[in-house]
Amino acid sequence: MTNYGDDATIRDILTNAGDVWAVVGLSNNPERAAYRVAEKLQRFGKKVVPVHPRAETVHGEQGYATLAEVPFPVDVVDVFVNSAHAGGVADQAVTLGAKAVWFQLGVMDEAAYDRTRKAGLQMVMDCSPGREIPRLELD
Repeated sequence: MTNYGDDATIRDILTNAGDVWAVVGLSNNPERAAYRVAEKLQRFGKKVVPVHPRAETVHGEQGYATLAEVPFPVDVVDVFVNSAHAGGVADQAVTLGAKAVWFQLGVMDEAAYDRTRKAGLQMVMDCSPGREIPRLELD
């Protein structure tokens, strides 16, 4: 099995890539992993930007229907969408000038991983910051 995020890359994205995280697929549903991970990211000091077609305000942060609608720079794009759609989100992150892309647990697209890395962005795939923050003792 290929490793799509070594500890050094994970640590660097969490601590050095920037504090503005667009969470694609984040809604107000507390049963969804995106809701819980976004909350953890906020406690870790990140500004969470909800990106969801409903453009809901989540955890006190204004939501946007698409990444392109976010009116300020985004450092990391955290992807909670079906793997079939994740590559397009990664491509948008490259276009928007993000520094890193994070595909959540179960989100896999090897071609998108390769394109994103080739474009110069850091990337991890099939991994959760909600699990990595405590595992790497960052909290």
